[in-house]
This record gives sequence, C-alpha cells and structure tokens, in this order.
Amino acid sequence: MGDYRSLRVWEKAHSLALAVYQATKGFPASEMYGLTSQMRRAAVSIPSNIAEGCGRNTQKELARFCRIALGSTNEPEYQALLAYELKLLDAPQFQRLTTEIVQVKKMLANFIVTLLSDNR
Repeated sequence: MGDYRSLRVWEKAHSLALAVYQATKGFPASEMYGLTSQMRRAAVSIPSNIAEGCGRNTQKELARFCRIALGSTNEPEYQALLAYELKLLDAPQFQRLTTEIVQVKKMLANFIVTLLSDNR
C-alpha cells in the first residue's frame, strides 16, 4: 500500500508516541513496569498499526488496521487522565497529550472514511 512514513496521520501518531515517551520520563521508578510501560506501549501501538496496515495489499486492510489504531487511542487518553489525577503529569503536560490524542483520533477517523469511500 505504500510507505507509511509518507502519511500525515502516521507522522502525527509517531509524534504522539514521542510525546508520551517524553512525558513519562519523569514518572517515578516505581511506575517503570506499571503506568510508564502501559502508556508507552499504548502510544506506540497507534503508529505501529498504521505501519502494519500499509504493509497489507488493500485499502480495506489498511482501513482495518487504522480502525484498530483508532481504538488504541483511547488507552493513552485514559492513561494520561489517570497519570494527571495521580499527579504524575502536570496540567500543561496533560493538556498537550490530550490535544495530540484528539488530533490523531480525528485524523484517523477521516483517513478511514477516505480509504473506505475510495474502495467502493
């Protein structure tokens, strides 16, 4: 299907993953195998699913993996809220992550619609 790195939605999802890594660097060591790991894995799964979908043969398959990626955006969204309420993230960090997550959600939703409408 093409090079995933050329997709704006992948770039934004990759940027989100980097932001999550940056935000979780300051988490306590006691969270290394807890919330830190969970947030990082959840954030990485979004661009990873987009990349995997690009390796498939059809737009329908790419759309399927993008739907999985879209579902995965709910994980770091909740985890950021939890981290904020546990005082592991400050308000600006929480807002920045939440804004990026919402942008990725919107981009993925629009991309899926485009893929499926082109596939008719």
